[in-house]
Amino acid sequence: MKIIALGGAGDMGSRAVEELAEAEGVERVTIADRNVEAAQQLAARLQGRKATVDVKAVDANDHHGLVEAMRGYDVATSALGPFYLFEAKLVRAAIEAGVDYTSICDDWLAADEVVTQFSKAARESGVTVITGLGTSPGISNVGVRYFADRMDKLRRVDISVFMPMQAGGGEAVIAHTLFIMSGKVAVWREGKRMMVRACSEERVLDFPRFGAVKVWNMGHGEPVTVPLSIPDIEEVNFFMGFGKGANWLVVPAKLRLLGGKRCQRVLTRAVSRLEHMGEPKEPEWGAVRIDAWGERGGQEAHETACGIGQMREATGLSMAIGTLMLGRKEVLTTEGGVYGPEACFDPVKFLTRLRDCGITAYSDLEMTRPVP
Repeated sequence: MKIIALGGAGDMGSRAVEELAEAEGVERVTIADRNVEAAQQLAARLQGRKATVDVKAVDANDHHGLVEAMRGYDVATSALGPFYLFEAKLVRAAIEAGVDYTSICDDWLAADEVVTQFSKAARESGVTVITGLGTSPGISNVGVRYFADRMDKLRRVDISVFMPMQAGGGEAVIAHTLFIMSGKVAVWREGKRMMVRACSEERVLDFPRFGAVKVWNMGHGEPVTVPLSIPDIEEVNFFMGFGKGANWLVVPAKLRLLGGKRCQRVLTRAVSRLEHMGEPKEPEWGAVRIDAWGERGGQEAHETACGIGQMREATGLSMAIGTLMLGRKEVLTTEGGVYGPEACFDPVKFLTRLRDCGITAYSDLEMTRPVP
């Protein structure tokens, strides 16, 4: 199997490349990145792994160059963000190149764009596109499928994320965070798409290890893709909180100051500088919690899944596992198209492989009962 990793020299892409380079059946991993120096340093560090690791310079704004870069690979996988700028360009190129594609796309608008614009073209070309294959969306979507399979009817899911201000990820993560907090964002309620102003709803939730954290509604991929594969679901919500320092982002969002691109660029640079002040620190751990409500055996059911981890580790491993499963044709769909992870992966297989890599989901906040 030959895999090309776009944005593979970045924070989360590099973790996926590390995993892919040691995977059985992978012959070649190409790090495709604009930052050739960083890509070459990563490739040099990975020499001697099971797969050959090499480098290509790519420009995501060069459509012809992207298509040519992807040709001949079994799967193209992307960690190139912010995704509201790049996801549609990469999906279009993958379809033209005839290459299956995965990405960690976490922007609701980008997910909606590729589903709307490219589902037909991907299906006709026999190309499988899996968008949102990180932690959230990604592991969270697989968790939703796990609950859907365990219930007679899944009515509602809430995906909630605690991402501390020092979680890492660089400017692309900061830009994404500001984007999902601005303007109106998609939710799924009463069995239909609705648009709700970001950060207009708040609640306090308990997360494993971290306890009570205030979270706000924001825009993410789960409310876009989950209703497509679980058509009877009535409600899908996404909430995120940052813990200490949250008001630096939430207050401007509530005052509707994040809508302009110029303001977002300025804030992105400012937050990035704050992150790098003082001594370098190990990225802090975060947490994900999924709550599912439905029916089982004629009775009301409410179940929870949760877990903790570093963003780079959890996101990169999810990206790698899903990419390998797609390349090995270990997917639930048999025809091309644009999908979320919940439509493509057996949740028990996916979560088991994730656990084998050190990322475990639990059914209790005390983290004593692993899932599955």
